[in-house]
Amino acid sequence: MAIVFPFSAIVGQDEMKLALLIAAVDPKVGGVLAFGDRGAGKSTAVRALAALLPKMKVVVGCRYNCDPEHPERFCEDCKEKQAAGKLKTVQAPVPVVDLPLGATEDRVVGALDLERALARGEKAFEPGLLARAHRGFLYIDEANLLEDHLVDLLLDVAASGENVVEREGLSVRHPARFVLVGTGNPEEGELRPQLLDRFGMSVEVKTPDDLPSRMEVVRRRDAFENDPAGFVASWTKEEAKLRKKITAARERLPEVTVSNAALERAATLCMTLGTDGLRGELTLMRAARALAAIEHAKTVTDDHLKRIAPSALRHRLRRNPLDDAGSTVRVDRAIAEVFG
Repeated sequence: MAIVFPFSAIVGQDEMKLALLIAAVDPKVGGVLAFGDRGAGKSTAVRALAALLPKMKVVVGCRYNCDPEHPERFCEDCKEKQAAGKLKTVQAPVPVVDLPLGATEDRVVGALDLERALARGEKAFEPGLLARAHRGFLYIDEANLLEDHLVDLLLDVAASGENVVEREGLSVRHPARFVLVGTGNPEEGELRPQLLDRFGMSVEVKTPDDLPSRMEVVRRRDAFENDPAGFVASWTKEEAKLRKKITAARERLPEVTVSNAALERAATLCMTLGTDGLRGELTLMRAARALAAIEHAKTVTDDHLKRIAPSALRHRLRRNPLDDAGSTVRVDRAIAEVFG
């Protein structure tokens, strides 16, 4: 496995790092879209998160990373193993799968296993990237440049949590629940609204504008490239602390309460901004709850809602021809109006 830059060693970019940690604590938040300047650490942060995540329990030999604690979501192979009493489990890394811009549809959803078809005359399914990403993260670099037919595929699977393949005499269904993580540069084009809405949080990534931060970024990156193993070893303790923090937050998450007052604040904020649908409220509530779990809080407060609102809502605003302010400014104004 390639050595990656430690998550703990990333300088600044606090909003992006917090959003990724929240997605790691509660995948139901819906993923993260990081848009901003080139060379500001977007891809570095995503790949660093992959190395940081605690391992998960999977069924031995399962091609879809089935969760042994949720038999109702088993694939057909795991159901057969369960019926035969041959179900074994093992700890495995959380998958973080790259979706290349030029990937074919067969590569993404899966297709006929040609080797077995030609050698044995059997019709067998060769799982694709969506199968590998189940219970993990699907990472799309330059998400705004993704081809339309792949966007349509992702929307269907993201909505249902299941990948359905009907082709070449095959009829296969398998679970495909993953957290979408996308990065991109807004100068290269906007994201389709349908896909944009599927990301739980959207963060703005900017080049540091203070001298000490820029110097520290260069210093750490140079040290990493000169001695990757040594640099990673020097951050082992910090990475271990962060890994424990994620694990503890996941355990606390079900115990964090969201009061009616907090729900009312979230709904009022979304109404003030005029967001479409109710996904804004849901994402805001879930993200605030995950933030509270990370910070050892027992209930969601106004502070949690205010801090996470820009990430949860800035990409859900309608265009207003009479208001040329950016989406972040509009969210900040609404926060000031609702929370005082």
